[in-house]
Amino acid sequence: MMSEEKDFTFYSDPGHGWLAVDRVSLLASSVAHLISSYSYQSGDTVYLEEDCDAGVFIGALGYTPKFTEDHTDQESPIRHYSSFRLKTNES
Repeated sequence: MMSEEKDFTFYSDPGHGWLAVDRVSLLASSVAHLISSYSYQSGDTVYLEEDCDAGVFIGALGYTPKFTEDHTDQESPIRHYSSFRLKTNES
């Protein structure tokens, strides 16, 4: 469980959605090892896919976060980011 409540941005396009989470918060949640390669990463941000990974993360928070929504009617650039993977020294 994270000690500080945070707000998160939920990005979506016509076909899918992702919850943007900074990598530090994901690692602090202790569920990073459960996140699939259907989520993406860019820089220090991980974009958790909406169908499973976002729910796993939210369930580990210990509180119901607030969300800001960011929708595009175009294909989201998130789809072209690298698939999520833990670095060997992270767990």
